[in-house]
Amino acid sequence: MKTVRFNKQALAVVAACFIFLLCIVSYLSTSSESHNNAVIGERGRAHVAVRDVANRHVAEEEQEKPRVIHAKTVGESERVISREKIEKLRPARVNLKPPVEEKTSTEESGVGKAPSKTSDELEILIGKIHYEDKDDENDLRRQKVKEMMIHAWQGYKNYSWGANELKPMAKTPNSQNIFGGSQMPATIVDAADTLYIMDLKDQYKEARDYVEKNFSMTKSTSTLSVFETTIRFLGGLVSLYALTQEPFYIEKAREVGEALLPAFNTPSGIPKSNLDVASKHASNYGWANGGQSILSEVGSLHLEFLYLSRISQIPTFENKVKKVRDALEKAEKPDGLYSNYINPDTGRFTGSHMSLGALGDSFYEYLIKSYVQSNYTDRQAKNMYWDVSDAIQKHMIKVSKQSKLTYTVELSNGQPQHKMGHLACFVPGMFALQAVNEDTVEEKTRIMTLAEELAKTCHESYIRSDSHIGPEMFYFNDHDEATSKHSENGYIQRPEVIEGWFYLWRLTGKTMYRDWVWDAVQAVDKHCRVDSGFTGLHNVYKPEAGRDDVMQSFFLAEFLKYAYLTFADDSLISLDKWVFNTEAHPVPILSH
Repeated sequence: MKTVRFNKQALAVVAACFIFLLCIVSYLSTSSESHNNAVIGERGRAHVAVRDVANRHVAEEEQEKPRVIHAKTVGESERVISREKIEKLRPARVNLKPPVEEKTSTEESGVGKAPSKTSDELEILIGKIHYEDKDDENDLRRQKVKEMMIHAWQGYKNYSWGANELKPMAKTPNSQNIFGGSQMPATIVDAADTLYIMDLKDQYKEARDYVEKNFSMTKSTSTLSVFETTIRFLGGLVSLYALTQEPFYIEKAREVGEALLPAFNTPSGIPKSNLDVASKHASNYGWANGGQSILSEVGSLHLEFLYLSRISQIPTFENKVKKVRDALEKAEKPDGLYSNYINPDTGRFTGSHMSLGALGDSFYEYLIKSYVQSNYTDRQAKNMYWDVSDAIQKHMIKVSKQSKLTYTVELSNGQPQHKMGHLACFVPGMFALQAVNEDTVEEKTRIMTLAEELAKTCHESYIRSDSHIGPEMFYFNDHDEATSKHSENGYIQRPEVIEGWFYLWRLTGKTMYRDWVWDAVQAVDKHCRVDSGFTGLHNVYKPEAGRDDVMQSFFLAEFLKYAYLTFADDSLISLDKWVFNTEAHPVPILSH
């Protein structure tokens, strides 16, 4: 047995360190308890939820601390955020609580004196550690999304380069009639700005060079969708110009815009859905209430055409969509609601089917986004949006009996159909944008609460499936509660749920929205990933039932972009500088 000998000098050092630590703990505890503004949780512990107070370089921030104020986000405990952060999102419209007393310049900078141990500053110090941990986690999440983008892009490049889309299981091109021919490179144009935003330089250069050398509307050899061509091709091209400032993108976008103009040649100015570019013949779908134009299509051209006019200095494009907006404003609307169908000859709504999902969705989105795009000067868009938002809240928002989930309904002849489409899950983001642009604290709170309740319902549609991916449609009846167990339960890579959670993360700072996005990303990676890309599912409740073997261009344009930006710093495509079209292509908020 070995004899243990103690080093007296080492023991003395240990004892001194122990006493020193006790002094520090006692000092911190005393100063924290004496400060009236300490934020105390239910069990007496300080609640810390700091976002964007500290960046990854703590040492740099010690030299220049941001000023802080308290802000109350709806339904969340008090948190500390930087004044600069709040002011980015239109200061008068976001601050829900007055700022606390200002610190002196010496206290703000922390230069020339030891930092004071107030509870606010302790929150910041602790928050830096908390933020650093979350930052590392979000770095990993962001890198995972980037890896998924590379995987999807490489599959398309290997097996479908220059075609519409990819069938990743068959490893062959996928063509859709909406694109106007098999050689219209929807995936390249749709995905290019995502590649640029993710800083995937090599992949972006592949896309850029293809567009510059090969993209042409002459490759449209059959009937195309005016709406899909606008949001994917025109939206993608004007966004690429805004991001890169390369002039050739303007010329490519102008080519698309000019090719689409014949669709607007109707007595009312309301465009038709389909166009043969070569013959300039426009038509509507026979199934659309006997050949009518569709609300979501005619109402979702404004952002792209207006910006195209500004960068090309050709007013024709803006004038065309302004005439559409005028016709929609003028048309009679029972109960303030818009029918899904409108006659392009008379400019009058037909039928009585209203929906925030398919056939209606992005029209409403573009009203508030046009107001934002105009730098908050488009009064027509603002008035039309706020009026219809009131009507929607009165007639199309319901609460389920079983789980008390808030959801949207469709209306048919005034009667509610208790189902909500995956497409309608963009609505939380729309209402969140409305909330931060309300004029009163009460309305900000009420509308943001509505946005968050709807987002929760969309989340329930995901977590109630075996795959943790939501179905195309979910119901509220005796058999279903945010589920769709008997029909319409497939998944075709819809991005709207991710989009809604992205907006709520950006506008509330609640980390659960990041977590929800991450859960969905993991579920898609698990159930939809194949060797050459990503597919949809036939049944989200039985993922083993098979895949649909299509990698939609919007999976790269929207799903992966919104997911990536959720885990990126808010300054990347900041919402105070950019507005997203309905295909997630960012265009700048105009300065004049």
